[in-house]
Amino acid sequence: MTSHKLHSFFWPESIAVLGASPDLHRIRGRLFRQLRDNGYPGRVLPINPSYQELDGLRCYPSICAVEGSIDLALIAIPAAGVAAAVDECARAGAKNVLIISSGFAEEGGAAGDMQADLLAVTKRTGIRACGPNCEGYYNALGRVATTFSPTVETKEQDDRTLVSQRRVGVIAQSGGIGFALFNRGAAAGLGFSYVISTGNEADLTMADFLDYMVEDPQTHAVMLFCEAVRDGPGFVAALEKARALGKPVIAIKVGRSDAGKRASASHTASLSGSHTAYHAIFERYGVIEAEDADEAVAIAGVVLTCPLPTGRRAGIITVSGGGGAWMADTLSAHGLLVPNLSAASQAALRPLMPSYGASGNPVDVTAQGSNTGPAMMTVMEHLARSDEIDIMVLVTSLASETRASLDADRIRAVADRCGKPMTVWSYTLPSAFGRSAAAGCGLFVHSDLRNVGVAMGKLASYAEALRRPLPDPFTPVSGRLYPGLPPVVPEYLAKQVLAAWLPDTPEQLAGSPEEAADAADRLGFPVALKLQSPDLPHKTEVGGVKLALADRAAVAGAYTNMLTNVGHRAPGAKIDGVLVQRMAPRGYELVIGMVNDPTFGPIMMLGFGGTTVELFGDVVHAPAPLDEAEATRLILSLKAARLLTGFRGAEPIDLAPLAALVAALSRAALTLTDQVREFELNPVILHADGSGLTVADALLLMKQ
Repeated sequence: MTSHKLHSFFWPESIAVLGASPDLHRIRGRLFRQLRDNGYPGRVLPINPSYQELDGLRCYPSICAVEGSIDLALIAIPAAGVAAAVDECARAGAKNVLIISSGFAEEGGAAGDMQADLLAVTKRTGIRACGPNCEGYYNALGRVATTFSPTVETKEQDDRTLVSQRRVGVIAQSGGIGFALFNRGAAAGLGFSYVISTGNEADLTMADFLDYMVEDPQTHAVMLFCEAVRDGPGFVAALEKARALGKPVIAIKVGRSDAGKRASASHTASLSGSHTAYHAIFERYGVIEAEDADEAVAIAGVVLTCPLPTGRRAGIITVSGGGGAWMADTLSAHGLLVPNLSAASQAALRPLMPSYGASGNPVDVTAQGSNTGPAMMTVMEHLARSDEIDIMVLVTSLASETRASLDADRIRAVADRCGKPMTVWSYTLPSAFGRSAAAGCGLFVHSDLRNVGVAMGKLASYAEALRRPLPDPFTPVSGRLYPGLPPVVPEYLAKQVLAAWLPDTPEQLAGSPEEAADAADRLGFPVALKLQSPDLPHKTEVGGVKLALADRAAVAGAYTNMLTNVGHRAPGAKIDGVLVQRMAPRGYELVIGMVNDPTFGPIMMLGFGGTTVELFGDVVHAPAPLDEAEATRLILSLKAARLLTGFRGAEPIDLAPLAALVAALSRAALTLTDQVREFELNPVILHADGSGLTVADALLLMKQ
């Protein structure tokens, strides 16, 4: 057993039920009954002054009357009395409380004050609390059911054939959904360690429970149903630990904000909603995202039964030509490759099937003939030995109640020997016998075609994520900013703040037409003029940008016209001057930005920029810090990255200056995290002639 600080919470030797009742129409009654019915082996301590005895157990008038230690107290009383009850539990020596009661912060207003009072009690006494407003937990291994969920009314059958002895844990901020994942997973043959509903997380959070399950040797994968992470650093630390241990974390994230609709000073903010930060964190640490419960169960079934693939090449063995073709389309659509087998492999396979079979891939042994089952197994053994295939998918019918085309001994021998992931899709609805037969082979049965592609594609992506080294750590020294900066910092000041991390840009701030013309003479023509105002972050919208000015007269005239036009369009705007900037060589426009996420800190954004960034939205995100290798990977993951790598015969562009800038700015983001809310460099022009890059505009937004 683990020595983790939450061990007494999940493996209590004694449980007190405050307000225990024989009335099964009340939650307190159902909690008491399900704890007993599931065979909890420890001491059950009913607390209720109205009874002397309950279900043959002594009933105590108060928790302080209990002799001996109390590991866990269950509380399902009206919200107004919960803080006092927790305080009494602490005085009685209880180590943990699980608060089912609702009516706290989820209601807002004065109810939030009651949750604050509850948290104050936990901080003062040191007692640990799960909830309030949760549905409890189920420890399937220890038969501890501290929940009223009907999914645990039927105990786990000891004789049920599991697809694997490895087990998955569930952590959900919605009790109903958490136990739904358990219910659906159990029906699919998955084994579970713990299922916990965390509720409002006044004290213990999802991060605490994730850390426990990551360290728990009896939990081999974790499923999360996540609305909002309340402890970002703790959550990230647990994910990093899971990644280091190779323990898969599968996450369903709900509550995605449509951040693109909110008013925003920078494109970075409009393209970087709260879910973007979660996705960036998930991608960094190899978290496998799922869209719904069935997808999550399918992914869990695969990660519990399959080793990690070394590549994306899938071999399909089918008894149905149509089913094999359909599977090939599905796997291809989810990022896997279905290569045609070599002539030598096809020659070896062809004698195993009728003349109307197919040996190319999918390998169709057909359903006609008495040799279908053995042929399928022999083909599987051949592909297991082949260096042409990384993943195997069996396509068959498991509808029969009496026979299956799967040979458990041969499949297990292959699985033990080859180290390749293997799963099965039944194109008919699988019978109980069929599921049991597949489980006996150690295979997870998919009845949903799409989820085969999802699960196997994400398994391959997870393997790739684990092989990628994490960026080098960076411990910042606090950055010093210019005093008195406005909430929206214009370009010339933003570049001064970020100067330590930026390449030099030939430019000068001018306060008159003559100063602008003199600056252009010194910098060299052609030049650009850009209005500098903390009130006008989008200069082009008010005519505040003039490009490719070729002589002094053009510069002076453009300066005068610009200020006249801006005076008409934005008469109250504060003008700091006009920035004169030497025109950059032709190249590709990109945007580099940062949003300081309140949960996870600085999230970097990179995309193809200029004025089209919001139109096309070709952007990628990653948490700071990034090193040059990770920044390069980010650049190449853009949809339009081929423009930089030699599209249609063009010369590839050196990406090193751009990667170095992205990495440097990620360090800037961490250095300035206490003071800067957002920044954006747009456009950054990557010179087509290979001479480097130019930061053509910059914007900084301060924390208030």
